[in-house]
Amino acid sequence: MLRLIGSLSFIWLLMATSTMAQTWPPPVLDADGQPLRSGVEYYVLPAVTDLAGGLTLVNLNNGSICPLFVGQEPLAPVVSPGTSVIFTPRVADTVIRETRDFTVAFTGPTICQSTAWMVGEQNPETSTRYILAETDPNPSSNAWHFNIVKNDLGLYNFQWCPNCLTEVCPRPLCGDAGIVVENERRLLVLDGPAFPFIFRRA
Repeated sequence: MLRLIGSLSFIWLLMATSTMAQTWPPPVLDADGQPLRSGVEYYVLPAVTDLAGGLTLVNLNNGSICPLFVGQEPLAPVVSPGTSVIFTPRVADTVIRETRDFTVAFTGPTICQSTAWMVGEQNPETSTRYILAETDPNPSSNAWHFNIVKNDLGLYNFQWCPNCLTEVCPRPLCGDAGIVVENERRLLVLDGPAFPFIFRRA
């Protein structure tokens, strides 16, 4: 009888462990094969080399500096890795996981109010949504919550498709993040071809 109870307990523990493992998506890996960690600085670099540099803040405004937009360093003889970022999971965790929401912000001070990424309004001429750094993240808004997905080639894409944490949360118009060139500036936008990135620890 005791042996039967022990066997049943082992089977239950095995099933519970298997169920828990299935509920946690795999971690996003950096260029060295290590999980992306919350609060650690990383450079976001193109997965395809010889295209441009890393992601950084770009000024698109005439006369006004703020808000700043998320863009990409241009291709140059010495390619810049851009400005490092910090990822913060929406739900308490120590690593960044595939398909799980997080906020992302550039490190270092600027003259603008915030360096946290957010989704801006749709451009009526191009039907794209720019990603910019405008205000500090609002926990009740989905505009700041991004996630990372792996494409068919095993490379990582940014996506804006926030997970609803309440039953009344309306599903947003999801989009993959890609690069467009406007006025010789490379900008990160939604609603276009996805652009793959890698993450290198700063």
